[in-house]
Amino acid sequence: MSDAGAGPYPRTGSVLVPIGALLLGMLLAALDQTIVSTALPTIVSDLGGLEHLSWVVTAYLLASTAATPLWGKLGDQYGRKKLFQAAIVIFLIGSALCGLAQDMPQLIAYRAVQGLGGGGLMVLSMAIVGDLVSPRERGRYQGLFGAVFGATSVLGPLLGGVFTQQLNWRWVFYINLPVGVVALVAIAAALHIPARGRRHTIDYLGTFLIASVATCLVLLASLGGTTWAWGSPQVIGLAVLGAVLAAAFVAVERRAREPVLPLKLFRVRTFALSAVISFVVGFAMFGAMTYLPTFLQVVHGITPTMSGVHMLPMVFGLLLSSTVSGQIVSRTGRWKVFPVAGTGVTAIGLLMLHRLDEHSSTVAISLTFLVFGLGLGLVMQVLVLIVQNAVPYEDLGVATSGATFFRSIGASFGVAIFGTVFANRLATALASALHGKALPPGVSVHSLQTDPRGIAHLPPTLRPGVLHAYASAITDVFLYAAPVAVAAFILAWFLREDRLRGSVTAPDTTETLASNPVERTSYEEAARALSVLGTREGRRQIYLQITERAGYDLYPASSWLLLRIYRHGPTDPAEMAERVGVSLRAVTAAVRQIEERRLAARYGLPMELTAGGREVAERLSRAREESLAELLGDWWDPAHPTDLGQLMAELGAELCGSDAERPRNGGPGNGHTPPRNPEPV
Repeated sequence: MSDAGAGPYPRTGSVLVPIGALLLGMLLAALDQTIVSTALPTIVSDLGGLEHLSWVVTAYLLASTAATPLWGKLGDQYGRKKLFQAAIVIFLIGSALCGLAQDMPQLIAYRAVQGLGGGGLMVLSMAIVGDLVSPRERGRYQGLFGAVFGATSVLGPLLGGVFTQQLNWRWVFYINLPVGVVALVAIAAALHIPARGRRHTIDYLGTFLIASVATCLVLLASLGGTTWAWGSPQVIGLAVLGAVLAAAFVAVERRAREPVLPLKLFRVRTFALSAVISFVVGFAMFGAMTYLPTFLQVVHGITPTMSGVHMLPMVFGLLLSSTVSGQIVSRTGRWKVFPVAGTGVTAIGLLMLHRLDEHSSTVAISLTFLVFGLGLGLVMQVLVLIVQNAVPYEDLGVATSGATFFRSIGASFGVAIFGTVFANRLATALASALHGKALPPGVSVHSLQTDPRGIAHLPPTLRPGVLHAYASAITDVFLYAAPVAVAAFILAWFLREDRLRGSVTAPDTTETLASNPVERTSYEEAARALSVLGTREGRRQIYLQITERAGYDLYPASSWLLLRIYRHGPTDPAEMAERVGVSLRAVTAAVRQIEERRLAARYGLPMELTAGGREVAERLSRAREESLAELLGDWWDPAHPTDLGQLMAELGAELCGSDAERPRNGGPGNGHTPPRNPEPV
């Protein structure tokens, strides 16, 4: 039996503090995605520049998207602990500066700094889990990160509203400081990562070029037609520069040893279509989340705190449909209905959002938000899953990050487009509503465009027209987004429903909801997918499969116990059950069955295999290897070993009993001690 992978991981108890520190790091990045949205209307009222509201979100998205692949590979190359600490420090510096910002340009620049750190927090926190925890246990701990992400999706809008209303909008950023300091101290004291350095050729030029192309596109979308006319030299120059940079990116990626986005992925039809659909999902989701709080607070006069409450139906709908669709796909293997239904429901949700106005009831708003969230959730989990299913093993990591990369670019682009449409529509609607009307001193059409607080100074006769102008400007944004969702709905029909690999399971929440792309190696993605074996039900299923494949009718617990005695030598079943956390009742039944069939004999408390038991254990061990290989499907080719060989060895050792489970007073643990007596006592 191979012991590979059993030794390098710390014991479970010793990882709890560093895992907690990593969770705090993830909390910082995840919370920042949603906590800012409900504070945005107050921020622009205080600093001015409503037409630049979108850039508060876009700057963060662009910076984190561009930095993500660099954080991942630099962590592999130079060690993740120091880089994770650096990411926290950068994020905290950005947070402090955002809280101190005196105008919108400052805030936008500081949000970009925050995004640089946020990208590292997301990538490195999940990667360090793989350094600390064995593959079999990884699912349990990564589930905690998913839970944090889901919780912040709900709590973020609420906390943003509470801080803005009860304290000051600057506390939306200041709250990161104490949490980040605690995380830094805990990581410095408790995080000890085994040396697992990997050398990489980092695609700095490719990363710079693709970030530059995205920036040109976003600038074009947000400044064209507003700050600069569409035919102006600046807009034409941006378009030409973007085209040149895109051509340069293609040329660089063709020659890069480790391209940030391999062009060969676009020859896989499922990946190419999923990339477009992911772009649309990011476009709609983050664009809506940026402007819906403004609709609630300005048009309906709802407090920042209550606007967070009103956003909850969308978040609940997204989490519910995302979780349920992922589980259904994992269990049935059928997935095509979800991207088709999801894009269709998202398009319907956008049209429903367009129909909202200043007179819409709370029930109508909540129902609309729920439908929109359900549509997004139906498609988000499945897009990552089907991309993982469509590519060979060596492209698994980059395909996953590629799919989420396009969602991030779509988010940046969507927020910018929504901002441009909103600014243009608001200027036109306000000019029409106030044409020929006498305005109070200090209030003008331009001041109302940049600061919605001016509405309170208008006479009662003028307020309804201005509120309607704001309502129509925001909801028209969703009308413009609806055709994009319809295009994604049409494209979803062209997806080919390939059979799912046994190892492809629902991606975790960080892959689904994160604003910046996931960046993991193929090995890390395969380990995450196979970490289902760390769940109680997952282990039971694999032992059932192993036993059936070996041709026996043993209880799963009997196979579990035989493999551990085979690996560790004489073993006390009661002690083993207590150490591993297996039900004593199941172990008692297993012991009875093993003794009745003369597969093991007792010598005092420990049990030792008989000759027949050794033969059974050997067949179970072979069946275990075959079952793991079957789970990996065509990712695993023993004739061409990859780092999956290490993963197979680690999981195989875990299924036969890791070193952490070794009995305190058991045998030598080499699995080859001859039985002293073939007959049971």
